[in-house]
Amino acid sequence: MGAGVVVKQVLLAEEKGNFVTREVPSIEVQLGGIPGDRHYGLLRPADSRQKIYSRGTMIANRRQISIVSAEECAIIAENMGLPLIKPQWLGANLLISGIEKLTELPVGTRLLFPDGTGLICEGENLPCIAPGKVIEEAIGHAGLRSKFVPAARKRRGIVCSVECEGSIKTGDSVRVMKVKAEG
Repeated sequence: MGAGVVVKQVLLAEEKGNFVTREVPSIEVQLGGIPGDRHYGLLRPADSRQKIYSRGTMIANRRQISIVSAEECAIIAENMGLPLIKPQWLGANLLISGIEKLTELPVGTRLLFPDGTGLICEGENLPCIAPGKVIEEAIGHAGLRSKFVPAARKRRGIVCSVECEGSIKTGDSVRVMKVKAEG
């Protein structure tokens, strides 16, 4: 895998309290994530996703960067009866093409960019109602919010942490290195 995998859009979520992203030509990536992005930081407070820690306990930030695929966005749109789903509506930092089942990449998979920037897949970005609300408002059609979670199940993309700093820009190729099974 990796042949033909390309960055189609680079996006930032800079507005406090809003996960919706806006397109930019490139991003600088640091060990804490993307400076200026709402998910930037080495640490973050535990939330409902981490059942073993009390809410608010500071833990390692494994959700620094959100990635979706053009292929899975098209399937979500089809499942919702829409012409398209924009990565901005999902709060994505990167839209890539060339991986049909991006969401199924195993934890530990590396995504490497031309300048040496490296991201580690930390797992599936589970669908929630918030993007459904954004989609409903953007399209102007009541009832879409409840369709998002089932339409996006196993297609919502992945979250990553930064392993090696650098930059990522629209048009970059992406080398995908899956973890090898032990045994």
